[in-house]
Amino acid sequence: MNDAASGRKDVAGAQRISIAILAMGGQGGGVLADWVVALAEAQGWAAQSTSVPGVAQRTGATIYYIEMAPIRAAAEPVFALMPTPGDVDVVMASELMEAARSVLRGLVTPAQTTLITSTHRAFAVAEKEKPGDGVGDPAVVSIATEFAARRLIAFDMEAIAKAEGSVISAAMFGALAATEALPFDRAAFESAIGASGTGVTSSLRAFATAFERTRQNPVEAVRRFPDKRFVAMPDTAGHPELDRLVARIRTTFPESVRSMLFTGVRRLVDYLDPDYALEYLDRMGMLFDIDRARGGDTRGFAFTAAAAKHVAIAMTYDDVTRVADLKIRESRKARVRVEVAAAEDTIVTTTEYFHPRANELCGALPKSWGEWIESRPEVFKVLDRVVNRGRRIRTNTVIGYLALAAVANFGKRRRGSLRHAREAAHREAWLTLAVQALETDYALGMEVLACRRLVKGYSDTHARGVSKFDRVMSAVPTLAKRDDGAVWLDRLKRAALADEDGTGLDGMLKTVASL
Repeated sequence: MNDAASGRKDVAGAQRISIAILAMGGQGGGVLADWVVALAEAQGWAAQSTSVPGVAQRTGATIYYIEMAPIRAAAEPVFALMPTPGDVDVVMASELMEAARSVLRGLVTPAQTTLITSTHRAFAVAEKEKPGDGVGDPAVVSIATEFAARRLIAFDMEAIAKAEGSVISAAMFGALAATEALPFDRAAFESAIGASGTGVTSSLRAFATAFERTRQNPVEAVRRFPDKRFVAMPDTAGHPELDRLVARIRTTFPESVRSMLFTGVRRLVDYLDPDYALEYLDRMGMLFDIDRARGGDTRGFAFTAAAAKHVAIAMTYDDVTRVADLKIRESRKARVRVEVAAAEDTIVTTTEYFHPRANELCGALPKSWGEWIESRPEVFKVLDRVVNRGRRIRTNTVIGYLALAAVANFGKRRRGSLRHAREAAHREAWLTLAVQALETDYALGMEVLACRRLVKGYSDTHARGVSKFDRVMSAVPTLAKRDDGAVWLDRLKRAALADEDGTGLDGMLKTVASL
């Protein structure tokens, strides 16, 4: 039997079946490989499993490779140690972009391969590190995998696993059973899970749900991620400290910008305190008056809406105290437990990587102290030698938690710090430039605001972003003299977002200088 429609192999002819599993750390790829091997051996087949480790999503997922064949008395099968491009029967990917990588490696072929993949995303480092939107388009990957494979099974297996209190490997195993790519019945698959003895009940639930989903609707539509939505204005803030801020928004600003402003207020209260959010509304009130005087009412106060977003982000800059605060929050602990599918009685340990430099330490100190250290190179170098090294801190220990909590506590005194003074000065220079541009060209003023996207992160990432931002802003006076200044500033912004080292931006700036 060699049924191309079902994907089954000819057992009587003792044909080999090859399976490649691509999984990231914590997703149970090794467990899935063990289940497949146990399944085959329990059915009287010979099976072999090998693995080629990756480093999560820096260099790709770990590839587990399995070959199996019926045992014959006349000869023992000889199995390969690694998958050969163009000769893999089943490819299982624990995440959509890992499925794309399997296609690029040549593991998936339209004549032979059944591709089973989850459609959820776990963003790669290469996607996160880009200054702009570096997220790969899942719709493009979905189309490519559909053409590349003989048969495609694609839906959100991660969601199924979480709903059933299991890990994605159990859902992928259920999808594999439903495809009939292996000549074993469902009971044999379930027995393999039962024999493992760990998390059997939840794994069987995830297995069953994925099995039925594969039979009923094996491929789900994958689309580009929707734009983020801002928090709607509530009827009541639900928190005494927010009441006056919500009332200020309702009485001062038009309906079209209120939701954006409320989102900004919530962000600033969480970042520091309600008084800091009041400072934000004071600044936004001045910008709104300028927008109205420049005819903003005919444009839906687009300048005010854009400023509400970018000013809030600029005022909640990332610093070492903010990072420490986020790492010890209960919400982070809860998210980690969900991500690793930890049971209620399971102890989860978290090790955080912390790498502050002397620059960050000086920035967190009171302004006069930080300037005193920076003005003395020898003192600064000694301090940098002491603090500029990576530290791994276990936040589930008393010492580790208290260390980060002490750093986070400096955030309450952020207003008097050197970093805060510099951020405020840089922010006001940017807003002044935006207002000046607005006087001659409304669209240009909007683009000056939008360029704030270039500034993000902290430490080296922040320094690179500020450098590119300042270089782009240096072209605004020149562009303000042109009717198409907003178009050119948008091009500069896109060039700065497109590459890490700013090479493309340098070329674009030379072009602008020659206009």
